[in-house]
Amino acid sequence: QVQLVESGGGLVQPGLSLRLSCAASGSIVIPYTMGWYRQAPAKQRELVATATTGGGTIYSDSLEGRFTISRDIAKNTMYLQMNSLKPEDTALYYCYAKFSPYSPNDYWGQGIQVTVSS
Repeated sequence: QVQLVESGGGLVQPGLSLRLSCAASGSIVIPYTMGWYRQAPAKQRELVATATTGGGTIYSDSLEGRFTISRDIAKNTMYLQMNSLKPEDTALYYCYAKFSPYSPNDYWGQGIQVTVSS
């Protein structure tokens, strides 16, 4: 019954910002790890950023510090602040969650489209 729902995507002009949200529901357990991945047309899915409950974060080096991941534990919601967006950021963005570091089970949202174009 675990469900991850992304929101906040859409069309934005280059240089501007968007904030994606991912709400986790269906479990009283807080995900150990949540993160964002993206997949552009004709490309493999790639890491954007991840965050653990302990505050550790991992970012893709290709983002050049433009993206920031954060979590609101009380709301069980994760955010991705995306600044200085570029056309190459255009992709389907997926929310990811793992509830235990010892479990092989990964959970994914349906994905949300981000299009950066003038």
